[in-house]
Amino acid sequence: MLATIIAVLGTLSGSIVTGVFQHMASGRAERVAAAAQLRRDRLEAIAQLAAVGADYRRIMRRRGQARLSQASRARQEDLRQESHVIRSALTQPMTVLQALIPDSQVHAAAKAMVQAAYDIRDTSDFDALNTAQEAARAAHNDFVDAATRYVAERAEP
Repeated sequence: MLATIIAVLGTLSGSIVTGVFQHMASGRAERVAAAAQLRRDRLEAIAQLAAVGADYRRIMRRRGQARLSQASRARQEDLRQESHVIRSALTQPMTVLQALIPDSQVHAAAKAMVQAAYDIRDTSDFDALNTAQEAARAAHNDFVDAATRYVAERAEP
């Protein structure tokens, strides 16, 4: 009788230990999957903001060129409207980025990228336009570098 009780208790203990290990393993797998999804979401937010930022930089250059070459008022107004649409398109990826990447350096780099693109339109001549374009490209690269560095530093080992 004692042998039977010991056997039953051993079987129950083994089942409990196995269940605990399975629970711990599944929890680990869930955490790894969640971390991988967060990383993908962060990279997507970076890519979206970088793409729209590049579009904004291009349209602001076109606005600056149109102003400096004294394009028609209608052309300048069309470009202004297009730049407003693209600027609005920056809002969604900027918001997602700020929600997914809680890092002030990344946020500052993103804002600097947008501001540098905005500054292109008010240049005084074509040399200044080219200089502002290069500064905007550099700010774009700085944003991408800061954001991807943030993601890389938080990668699973």
